[in-house]
Amino acid sequence: MKDTLAIVLGGGKGTRLFPLTNERSKPAVPFGGKYRLVDIPISNCINSELKRIYILTQYNSASLHNHVSNTYVFDTFSKGFVEILAAEQTPQSETWYQGTADAVRKNIKHFHDQNPSYYIILSGDQLYRMDFREMLTRHIETKAELTIAAKPVSRGEATGLGIMGTNDDGEITSFLEKPAPELDIQELKVNPKLLEGVVDPSQIQNKEYLASMGIYIFNADTMEKLLDNDKTDFGKDIIPGSIGSIKVQSYIFDGFWEDIGTIKAFYEVNLNLASINPDFNFYDENMPIYTHRRQLPATKMNFCTISQSLASEGSIITNASIVNSVIGVRTLIESGANLDGVYSMGASYYETEPEKLANARIGRPNIGIGRGTIIRKAIIDQNARIGDGCRIGIDSIERVDGNYGHYWISNGIIVIPKNSIIPPGTVI
Repeated sequence: MKDTLAIVLGGGKGTRLFPLTNERSKPAVPFGGKYRLVDIPISNCINSELKRIYILTQYNSASLHNHVSNTYVFDTFSKGFVEILAAEQTPQSETWYQGTADAVRKNIKHFHDQNPSYYIILSGDQLYRMDFREMLTRHIETKAELTIAAKPVSRGEATGLGIMGTNDDGEITSFLEKPAPELDIQELKVNPKLLEGVVDPSQIQNKEYLASMGIYIFNADTMEKLLDNDKTDFGKDIIPGSIGSIKVQSYIFDGFWEDIGTIKAFYEVNLNLASINPDFNFYDENMPIYTHRRQLPATKMNFCTISQSLASEGSIITNASIVNSVIGVRTLIESGANLDGVYSMGASYYETEPEKLANARIGRPNIGIGRGTIIRKAIIDQNARIGDGCRIGIDSIERVDGNYGHYWISNGIIVIPKNSIIPPGTVI
């Protein structure tokens, strides 16, 4: 993998994850209690012995820059790096990134310093575990100029994804973006023989189509040739336009993969991590997911009832009932609290006793979840202050998606934004 350069795309606004992306880019959103979304592609690279990684950033990037610079530091002998390339104005271009392809195009001059033979393009907001060495081997063996990771899906799943047609050797011959449910796409069905040994035999009949995962391997000269224009996006412009002019190969992958693009998907994937048999396994010592070492103590639980939940380090939970929930780092949960179906992202710091006394004087709740507060089906962002005796998501009241000042509702899920203050006794 020494001649392969990884590029993680991390510059989008992430509007569908708003308000979690109000103060940070989507790859910087806290995930799974202690991680950030960007940890997933970076960890997959490191586990694949791919240690030359660029992250392209633009929007709300300060939090992402801070996390990456404090987390991924390689020794001087490995020649590895995880380097941020922020959008910049140059004599050649005064515009910011116009799309994924445009972001890569504007940084090619920096990539040349590494003299790569191959580029692997990754998204900063997907959950999966993949050994990229296997994909690169397939790319080289098939003499492809571009290889696209492909996920076998059903017709119902195909509606929200880019669907690829292939020949019997797995070479991609056509591409259709998000086909409507009523559209006949029978001609795009994959040859079942391509799925043998990859997909469970009992599932082959259900997974009849191949969807793009947004993971690409390019020959270096091919990518630069395809970007020698003003097209702005890989998925919409570059990839469909390349089919027929170069050899584009599929790499079929049937492990867990989720594009975390909406509040609903983000919420469901996080809570699934706390289930008895989660779809994604964080407990794989051979391919771990790396993140920032905070040097925090173990979580303290006093007289609690906790079931099917995750509690990250540094938290203090007292006399609480918690089920089907994920508790982030440094979360303080006071006596009598009750959480069901909650992702609490925790806090970025502990308040001191003088700070807590100052809070009491002005009637402001401490960071964390107050006494006797009951919460259902909610995401609580970092450093939120939820007072005593609040009732969030439990009463039979109409909840319409939208912005309600101190909180949002998205797909029926209550979202308490970062640094929000919810006064004692509030009913949401």
